[in-house]
Amino acid sequence: MPQTYVAGCTRTWSIASAEPDLAYTALEFPECPACPHHVTPDGGPDFCTLRPQSALHPFAALAKFKLPL
Repeated sequence: MPQTYVAGCTRTWSIASAEPDLAYTALEFPECPACPHHVTPDGGPDFCTLRPQSALHPFAALAKFKLPL
């Protein structure tokens, strides 16, 4: 069953996958080279991470932390 995945630039793709995130390697849009979500790993192709549209932000759990003053 297709699931909607979203990139950091807010573009979406409907893909049949149950994966928690996907790597988008085409990087075909003009802003991709300068996008802050663009990842350049050692020894692999550049990519952007696609997360399920319904997923929480990866750092959402940090919002619950209360730092001592």
